[in-house]
Amino acid sequence: MSAKRPRTLRTVTGAGGTSETYDLALDPTRSTLDTAVRVAKLAEAARIDALFTADLLSFGAQGAIGSQEPLVFVSALSQVTSRIGLIATVSTTFHHPYNLARLFGTLDHVSNGRAAWNLVTSSVGEENFGPGGLPGPEDRYARAEEALEVVNALWDSWETGALTAGADGTAVLDRDRVRPIGHSGRFFTVAGPLNIPPLPQRRPVQMQAGQSAAGTALGARYAEIVFTSLPTLDVAVDFTRRIREQARRWGRPDGLPLIFSSLHATYGATEEEARRLVRERRESIDFDRGRAQVADMLGGGIDLSGVPLDAKLPESLLPDLGSVNRRRGRVEIFAGYARQGYTLRELVVAAQDTGHWAVAGTPEQLADAVEERFRAGVLDVVTLGGLADPREHDFVVNGLLHELRKRKIVAPDYTGTTLRENLGLPDLPARESAPARV
Repeated sequence: MSAKRPRTLRTVTGAGGTSETYDLALDPTRSTLDTAVRVAKLAEAARIDALFTADLLSFGAQGAIGSQEPLVFVSALSQVTSRIGLIATVSTTFHHPYNLARLFGTLDHVSNGRAAWNLVTSSVGEENFGPGGLPGPEDRYARAEEALEVVNALWDSWETGALTAGADGTAVLDRDRVRPIGHSGRFFTVAGPLNIPPLPQRRPVQMQAGQSAAGTALGARYAEIVFTSLPTLDVAVDFTRRIREQARRWGRPDGLPLIFSSLHATYGATEEEARRLVRERRESIDFDRGRAQVADMLGGGIDLSGVPLDAKLPESLLPDLGSVNRRRGRVEIFAGYARQGYTLRELVVAAQDTGHWAVAGTPEQLADAVEERFRAGVLDVVTLGGLADPREHDFVVNGLLHELRKRKIVAPDYTGTTLRENLGLPDLPARESAPARV
């Protein structure tokens, strides 16, 4: 058995979802993928571990933010890269697990083992998938749990040795080693087995986004990586402790799930420059629009138009968490800010980072902040954005990443051929026995 790899910080960058997609759509000579292709190549050259695509299932108050279908998007990027991982965000609320198993299984094949699924339970978009409206959080997470069980069973329906090489090198299929799953549950009935060959990673890497009680429970039981909003070190410590305690009760390996935070970084060549950039960004905030952003952070459906900017929010405007039907984790964060005494102006400023971790400073100062969380055991995966901008690219690659590698926090190169290997994830659990073929 090989020695266990030293723990290192894994890195991710966003590959799409910007308004530049609209600009590209106006140019008949270019693809709306052009910027993402450039970012993907820059990220792979910098040995960043994975590309991340978010999703949005409705037009929304702020437009579509350049969102395109994530699986098609990263499948295209798989053909212009060879080592970097490919993370697609796809909802279980509006998708069927048999289709999900085939789609992500195919992505794993076309990328030679670089696929990852960021599982979400949609909090918007129900108007496009009706009738019936948006299910409550408990039902959404119950459906997500069952969908994940079905998908994993389908990926495991091909037993070891089901597909081997014959004497002439062509594939030999042992049909008796491809087993139906025979699932019948509250939401789905799926006979199986999966009708695509066994996957390079056996299962794509599984991420989950959400920090409500139901989301934390799902992530603790199943996720290999959990992506969530952790704005302060104290919040990160508390969240990590709670989710890892739950994971241990399920008998999962120590260190799972990995904790994935989005770093909203403001870089400066000096500390003074970074402070100036933060100040200028705050001075440019549209506070009328900001009221709507804060209302959204608090679950929507509240009117902040009559609240003075420098006043605190009255308790009567804060939602009861149990009555919120979407993004309960985000609501909990912003309701907490309000109860700590944040004014509406301060809430608007905080909403610019949507509850995520924000740091400003030189690359060395940002490296200090990252190292603090990494050494505390509450940061395993971090986003590094801005690669499309030459200034930001220089600060990220030649500044922050260089400093983290000098401190031996980030590995200097990829260590395997699959995303699962590069992330240093433990072995998957043994396949469960499938029903015998009739």
